[in-house]
Amino acid sequence: MTSAISIRDMLVSYEGFPALDGVSLDVGVGESFGIVGESGSGKSTLLRAVSGLTSFSQGTLTVNGRSYSGRRRDKEFYQTVQMVFQDPYGSLHPRQTVDRLLLEPLVIHGFDNIEARITRALDEVGLGSGFRFRYSHQLSGGQRQRIAIARALILEPKILLLDEPTSALDASIQAEILNLLEQARRDRNLTFVMVSHDLGVISHMCERLAVMKTGKVVETMPAEALEKREFSADYTRQLLVASEGFRRG
Repeated sequence: MTSAISIRDMLVSYEGFPALDGVSLDVGVGESFGIVGESGSGKSTLLRAVSGLTSFSQGTLTVNGRSYSGRRRDKEFYQTVQMVFQDPYGSLHPRQTVDRLLLEPLVIHGFDNIEARITRALDEVGLGSGFRFRYSHQLSGGQRQRIAIARALILEPKILLLDEPTSALDASIQAEILNLLEQARRDRNLTFVMVSHDLGVISHMCERLAVMKTGKVVETMPAEALEKREFSADYTRQLLVASEGFRRG
């Protein structure tokens, strides 16, 4: 397996507390990889450390063969790796139109054919050009998340980091967004790393997954092993039981 992302012995501490405690993972090129665990397990911290939003003090990160240190990231990195956040309300600037939100990354990275790229990005996420000059407060939660995805995809990245991308949305909208992401991955041969507390979403979207607890990876397995209950850690069984109990409720 050729690795898109390789993490070795990554350590992130907050005031002496290890939020990530020696995490090692490999995600293959074109793979859809899930990370699950209860709140505080370190899964979102791991995504933020990969993206450069959070600094890691020890360990190594290699992305598409290039090594990156604790926090420094260059333009090439952000053209390769983009992130979609949980909260579409917080990730879009409230005083910028959709047009400006999509234009900004293109200008920063020196892209040409800007008009065509913005039109294509909106089409790809199921929104027409009529949305270009709206503000984020004029959009529904699902439409905001579509714009956030368009903004991530417009730089033509190879890797998409997804931090609970549907958990802030109504259940009826969640499936639409997940289908949109799945289609984009197929069309663009993207590598996904998706964090979710919902094991059902992860088993549907991902080929492999890592289970995290208190800043450590407890086990890594194929998604089908989760469905067949072929896992080794008792913590994974507890997560599955809690997830199924929540869904039945």
